[in-house]
Amino acid sequence: MSEAHFERFYALGKEIIEHPLYQSQKSFIHHTHTLFDHAVYVAYYSYCLAHKWKLKEASVVRGALLHDFFLYDWRADGKRIKKRGLKKHGFTHARTAHRNALEHFELNRLEEDIILKHMFPLNLKPPKHKESWLVNLVDSWVTLREYHKKPINPQLLAFLDKKNSSHSF
Repeated sequence: MSEAHFERFYALGKEIIEHPLYQSQKSFIHHTHTLFDHAVYVAYYSYCLAHKWKLKEASVVRGALLHDFFLYDWRADGKRIKKRGLKKHGFTHARTAHRNALEHFELNRLEEDIILKHMFPLNLKPPKHKESWLVNLVDSWVTLREYHKKPINPQLLAFLDKKNSSHSF
């Protein structure tokens, strides 16, 4: 992808990406990458497809960046607190991410739907919008790539590192 493409993606998500609490996700491992990296990958590839299919790019980027904004180490939490059934992380973290996102950012209804429905079918209500379905599917694809240790997009991370080095978080 071109530098201009990365710039457009960054501009759409800048408010979230640069937020100190969002940056704190770099300290949590999620699958085989950091939570920050995972969310950025999901947002970037969702953005690429939204752009191609003429969907609402800004809401896709923002919703995808915040889809896992739960702000805890789910692996450590799972070992410390033995949760059962529908109380496990996979069933609950979308609501936690939504709550955290509302506390720190202004969201529209589409962005809320993206966050709340990204774990369908574990979350029983299906997505209402094409953009929500898109993030749901891209999240699954990125997760599979992470678990199989496939490189995702080192150029994107290098671009973000360069951007972030000019900010102090």
